[in-house]
Amino acid sequence: MTKLTDTQILILTRASVRPGNLALPLPKGLHGASAKMAIGRMAKLGFIEEVEANLRRNEPLWRETGDGHGTTLIATDAGLDAIGIDPVLVGTMAGLRDAKPEVIVAVKRPGTKQAQLIAMLQRPEGATIAEIAGKLEWRSHSIRGAISGSLKKKLGLRVIAEECPARGRVYKICPAG
Repeated sequence: MTKLTDTQILILTRASVRPGNLALPLPKGLHGASAKMAIGRMAKLGFIEEVEANLRRNEPLWRETGDGHGTTLIATDAGLDAIGIDPVLVGTMAGLRDAKPEVIVAVKRPGTKQAQLIAMLQRPEGATIAEIAGKLEWRSHSIRGAISGSLKKKLGLRVIAEECPARGRVYKICPAG
């Protein structure tokens, strides 16, 4: 099994929730030689593929090839599989996302606490810190850390907090857009 760095895992995870499995834009702070090294290794392993960018859809460019053309990066099925995401499920979910805008995270390990947290936040009514703490047996600071760190920063999900008179502060994952 190939050992990937946290940065490479982050690139592939973000690509799995983007249309067409686009690997761009890269995480903040990753540029220059370090970006080329990370992408080069993943390309060599067959986890990332360089394809012609569709400029009509404003796809981000990895590099320009001249005469108004450029390339972008996409995560391959092997890349998604390397981080535990089922490529077939991602394709199916992409079709559903186009039909009905929802945030869907396809994971092979659905029983994890992170997966349970995402499921709670995807519900129409969302979840409060107290509800999450009761279900996951986490402390409130751990929940807030998971929301801001794992969900927002690492997975790139849009989590909002709303005040509800009956329940207090309610957290929800919003559709991308």
